[in-house]
Parts: sequence; structure tokens; C-alpha cells
Amino acid sequence: MKISIKITTLILAMVAIFMLTNIIQVTTLASSSLNFNNARAANVAVIFFKMDDPYTMSVVESLKNLENDKQNNVKLTFFDPQNNIAIQNAMLDSALQSDYDLFILYLPDKKESTVEDVINRVKTKGTPLILMNIPSEVVSKVSKLYNKVAFVTPDSKMAGINQGKIIVDLWNSNKSAIDKNGDNVLQYVLLKGPLNDPQVNDRTQYAISTINEAGIKTEELAMVSANWLKDLAKTSIDSLFLKLYGRIEAIISNNDAMAIGAIESLQNYGYNKGDESKNIAVVGVDGLQEAKDLIDKGYMTGTVIQDPDVQAKLLYTIGMNLINNLNPTENTNYKIVDGYVIIPFPYDTYTGKAK
Repeated sequence: MKISIKITTLILAMVAIFMLTNIIQVTTLASSSLNFNNARAANVAVIFFKMDDPYTMSVVESLKNLENDKQNNVKLTFFDPQNNIAIQNAMLDSALQSDYDLFILYLPDKKESTVEDVINRVKTKGTPLILMNIPSEVVSKVSKLYNKVAFVTPDSKMAGINQGKIIVDLWNSNKSAIDKNGDNVLQYVLLKGPLNDPQVNDRTQYAISTINEAGIKTEELAMVSANWLKDLAKTSIDSLFLKLYGRIEAIISNNDAMAIGAIESLQNYGYNKGDESKNIAVVGVDGLQEAKDLIDKGYMTGTVIQDPDVQAKLLYTIGMNLINNLNPTENTNYKIVDGYVIIPFPYDTYTGKAK
């Protein structure tokens, strides 16, 4: 029994140490138009499920940049659960014991039961809550559980539409560069993000429907769920390239990280290095600088830009509204659609430096 108690104590101590080492440096933010209690700064806990994701890192960087433009009346603490639900739950439990005035969460598990549990746990503290990218069918069931929760999502339909337009424009301007076998059909491989993320279905559906509605027939050669990950996309294309040798005309990726992984794989086979005769069209979403650099070199076809500054500003603004007991979209041009506050990305496309 004494040994068991010692082991349990050791495990708890290790978890505590792990949590402390995975809390990222606190940064401070403020708003010139919104004021919290002047007696102290508002404390905000930000728990993103995967902090090493390239786009998430760019959003965090945008929040930090926003700090430099503001006065110091808000403190943000970033937590890194490393896409581990158990660690995330432990971090949330720990944060709930502290004096946070707002929680911003991007959950890896978006099932109704999980979302409901998180809302109820935060509700017991009476603390405002922002949840990101929760499926619409879940939002409709849990949104009335708590009057201080806001759901945030991008308009991923527009992301998919604009991604499809990149392919359409290439087909119409230089068809021979993409329709390699001349059969008037676009043969493509699809790289998808996590299946429980509502962004994935919209980006996929509307990218393909936009291509079809432009009069281009399509054939899906393969679909891989690579979970937003560059390395998983790379190994997937490694395998598919050999299996589908000579048939792939385009790779449509739900994000830039997976698109970059696909290009790394293609280059191992001598493709996408600048020779148009050995080039497969690759499109992504996010507008990462690495993707833009590949596009400028002619190795990648295009990307849809999701400006992280736009997302950071929205999270900050509606968060401050909630802290001040206002409607989340008070004094903004933000729109609420089906229970979501929509991130107003303009969804510009990037296909190379302006000539």
C-alpha cells in the first residue's frame, strides 16, 4: 500500500511539473476602446490543442504583436496540451482554480458530450468562454447551456470556393499544364484535416464543387486524412505516388502544412522542382510564408490566405466584450450566423508575386 501511495504521489508530481513546463510565457494585451476593471488586468487563459501547428503559431504570434500596440491592462497565458486530451483536461482543471476572466479554447475532441462538459465546468466559475470550430450540430445543442459562451469559426465555405478557383483559373489559362493526359478530366488526390473539424468538410466540398461548376470534370484518385500534419501528408504522398504513378494531376490540400508535405514528397521523386513537364498542381489554405515562397519558386500552385491578424483581433475583441458583460459582437461589424461569430477573413488567394 505504501509503495502504491508513493507511485501515485510521484505521478501527480510529474504531471504538475509537465503542466508548468508547458505553460508558455504570459503576454499582455490591452484595448483602447474597451476597459476592464481599472484596479487590475484581465487574465485570459488560451488553450489551443496543438501549439506547434504552423497556422496556430502564426495566430499566437499575431496576439503577441497586438500586445505591442496596446497598453498593459490584459494578460494572456498560453497553455500547450500537445493535442493530448488528458493533459488538456488537467490544464483546464488547474486554470479553473486560478483567477482567469476569460477562457479561449480550441478542443481536439468536439463531440457534444465533451463540449457540454467543458461548458459546464467553466460555467461553475461564471467565467466567459470562447470555443473555436465546434461542429454546427453540436453548437445547436449546447449554445443555450451558458449565456457567457461564444462560438467562433471561419467561413470555410469561402476558403473552399477560392481554393477551387485557383484550380479553375489554371485550367482555363494553361490547361496543358494541369490536364497532363488530355482527357478533359482533373485527376486529383485530396489531403484532408481531422474529420471532426467542421472546416474540413466545407473546404473539401466547396473546393470540388467550384471546380465542377466551372464545367471541369473531376476524378478523385485517393483521399487521405492527414490531420493538418506536414509529415503525415508527406508519407501519404510517398505511398500514393508510387501506386498512382503518372495519374495524379493535382493535390488539393485542406491546409498549407499538408500541401508543403506533399511537395516535399513529390520533390523526392524529381517533381515540382521547376520543370513544368514534371509538375503536379498543389493548392493549400492558410497563406503560410513557407507556402508563398514555394509558390514564388513555381513549386506550388497557390494558397488561400487566412490572415492570422484578423483572427487574433476577433478573439481579442469579442473576449473583451464578454468580460465587460456585453454581447460578443457589440460595437463591431462581426456577424453571427447559426450561432457562430464568423471570422471575417477576406480569403485572398496567392498564386505568385505580382508581375
